[in-house]
Order: sequence, then structure tokens, then C-alpha cells
Amino acid sequence: MKRLTRREALELAAAAALTGAAASAADALAGTADRIIISGASGQLGGEAVRQLLAKGFPAGNLILVSRTPAALAPYAKLGAVTRFGDFARPESLPAAYAGGTRMLLISIGGGAGPRPVAHGHAIDAARAAGVRQIAYTSWLGISKGDTQGIAADHVATEELLRRSGVAYTFLRNSLYMEILLPQAARMVADGRATLPAGEVPMGYVTRGDCAAAAAAVLSTPGHDNRSYDITGPALIGVRDVAAAASAATGKAIVLVPADPNAPPVRGFGGLSLAVTSTAVADLTGRPATSIREFLAAHRDRLLA
Repeated sequence: MKRLTRREALELAAAAALTGAAASAADALAGTADRIIISGASGQLGGEAVRQLLAKGFPAGNLILVSRTPAALAPYAKLGAVTRFGDFARPESLPAAYAGGTRMLLISIGGGAGPRPVAHGHAIDAARAAGVRQIAYTSWLGISKGDTQGIAADHVATEELLRRSGVAYTFLRNSLYMEILLPQAARMVADGRATLPAGEVPMGYVTRGDCAAAAAAVLSTPGHDNRSYDITGPALIGVRDVAAAASAATGKAIVLVPADPNAPPVRGFGGLSLAVTSTAVADLTGRPATSIREFLAAHRDRLLA
């Protein structure tokens, strides 16, 4: 039998330790008494949070998945998850939807259910009455930089409702999704050029998957009560970074062109309040947040389509 070198022995020992730690974590989750409610479980972020929890070893039977379209959750029901109808615009539907839950991911909604703080308030009230002990809320990164206007106003109001609710809260202040950069990157590849806007403010874009992984972590591990986390990617991203990553992913040359000096400046969504990065994704999940190069490399086919 081949004698292992010291390095090989150390690598094997480290791998065994990691495997054992992962197994222990899965065993601990399998024995949990917590029942996690996912609001909007049939949506993109909600569905990804469900997949992240299952991948961590959280038992499907301890998931309460709530949606306006619960039929879309049939694959999870087959795994043992509880699927229920719940609609923020119909607050009478929420007590039954949340019954038995102990923790909750409250995913912020669009404006279709009326004023968002009012709709979110319906969910918070019903969760508290059902005995939910912790609510993780998908809030807005700009709040951490003092932004209280526009889209931030609804999130500020919802955060205040949670602070006053008496339920332990966790604010997941998400940045803009990196997914919105895909069309821009695809245009760069198709055109072979990218315009550098004057006065651009790079932002801490984050993937939806990293937002979901952070949410899964705060719902399945202790120590997150009454805390807020800035959920961002690992670096600030501007047009130059997108172009470099798109070129690296596809092998296509992309020429950088300065903007017309007479053109009006392009106002980025969120501005300086989103020029933020943090290590929260890595701190919560144990792995680095996804970079723009990793993200576009994983979507090479879409860039070339």
C-alpha cells in the first residue's frame, strides 16, 4: 500500500473533518423542532431559499411554504413540505397559513397588494399571533447608508413594524440582484463594445442565490435575533467590470468607449447608498459571495444567445 506524504495525510484529515462537520450540521437540522415559514415560496427568491434549506439538510416536513399559488409548490409537497395558500391582500387567509410556524422568511412584495407596509403588517400580525418567534425580512441595502426615500421608505416602515412587534427580527438588507446585469452583459458581447457612463457609481450587486443562502442561514442557525445584515456581492461593480467579466466568460473582445461628454449623466438606481460591500454572505454561509466573473461564466450560454 502506498505511503501517504505528510501533505496528503493532512489534506485527507481536513476533508474528513469537513465531511464530519457537514454531517453533524445536517444531523442537527434533521432533529430540529423549528418549523420555518417561507412567504412567497413559489417566487424566485422564495423557491431558492427552500432549495438552500433542503440542501443544508433541513427536513422538508418542517417547512411551511406559503403562496398565492400553492399548486406550484407540488414538488416540495411530495418531499413532505406543508404547502398552503396565503395572500397579504387577504389577511384573513394568513392565520391558517402560518399556523404551527416558529420562524419565518418574510419576502417583501410588490405593490399589487396595496401599500407595502400595510401588506407586510398583515403578515407580521398573523405571524406573531401564530407564535412565530423570529422573522427574517428581505429589506433594502440603502437603509444602512441612511436612504429613506422612494423604495427605501416602504422598507424603513416595515422594519419599524417589526421592531415594535415583539417578535425577534433579522433584517436582510439586500443589494440589487446581479441577475439584472445579464441583459447588459449580453448586449456588450453582441455589440463588441461598452459605453463608460460619466459619473458612474459602481454598486455591490449580489446574486439571488447568495441572498437566499444568507436567508437560509439566519433561519436555521442561532444568533441572529434583532440583527441586520448588508447582503452584497464581494466587490463594487461598474460597466468596466461587467465588460471584463463578459469578455472573460465568452472570449469575445469588448471595447470600452467613453460616453459622449455632452450627454446627460446617467443616474444609477440607488446611487451612493448602494456603493457598499460587506462580508455578510461569507460570514453567514461559510463561503464567499459570488463574483461578477463567476456569475457571468456560469451564464455563458445566455451571453452568447
